[in-house]
Amino acid sequence: MRLAFQYLMSLIFIGQMYLAMLVLAIWYTPFALFRRDAAFDAIHTYTRWVRFSAAVLVGLRSEIRGEVPTDEVIVASKHQSFFDIIMIVSVLPRPKFIMKKQLMWAPILGWYAKRIGCIPVDRGKRSEAMKKMVAEVKAGRQAPGQLIIYPQGTRVAAGATKPYKIGVGVLYNELQEDCVPAATNVGVFWPRHGILRKPGLAVVEFLPRIPAGEPIETFMARLEPAVEEASNRLMAEAGFTGGARG
Repeated sequence: MRLAFQYLMSLIFIGQMYLAMLVLAIWYTPFALFRRDAAFDAIHTYTRWVRFSAAVLVGLRSEIRGEVPTDEVIVASKHQSFFDIIMIVSVLPRPKFIMKKQLMWAPILGWYAKRIGCIPVDRGKRSEAMKKMVAEVKAGRQAPGQLIIYPQGTRVAAGATKPYKIGVGVLYNELQEDCVPAATNVGVFWPRHGILRKPGLAVVEFLPRIPAGEPIETFMARLEPAVEEASNRLMAEAGFTGGARG
């Protein structure tokens, strides 16, 4: 009975989440057309609403730990579900993403992604995509902010393993910016697939930054253990007992 109720509340939560996206987009778009800052206001309002409504409707509270970066940095984050995106965007002052090119055509999401300076990447052509990614990020420097990238390239379920891609190292080397690693346990409560949202405390933790200037090999050797060990710690704190899966 309790599980059935949680499924019902999860459905209600998901429905109102997308309704809120539509309502806020209608309200903010006329302002965002003329003021880029209004686009950031819109996504901050939306992401904070999702965090609030998750706590009220499904008992999923959320917490940000560590020092939130406000300068021009790369944020290299563990990515387990849509909720870690929501949490990170809710606190970064000017977030922008490296994101799949196809998402730029998504209604509402795509237009706002362009407006805040997200960089689309065609992952089907790896070497070309990497060169284009670096060029577009450099070209976007007139719009400073926090560049969010997921080093594993996709969502990875809690307990699963997936190698880190060299793209984050290339960006770090080319841009000569500090990198702030970020860990999370959100996949324990909000899985990659399915409807059920579980109660508990979802955490995103910003870890000590890696200063600019390290060789790529050294950077990658520091980044992956930092993010994985912190994420495993947060998942254990949340009661996750599943083993690593491929």
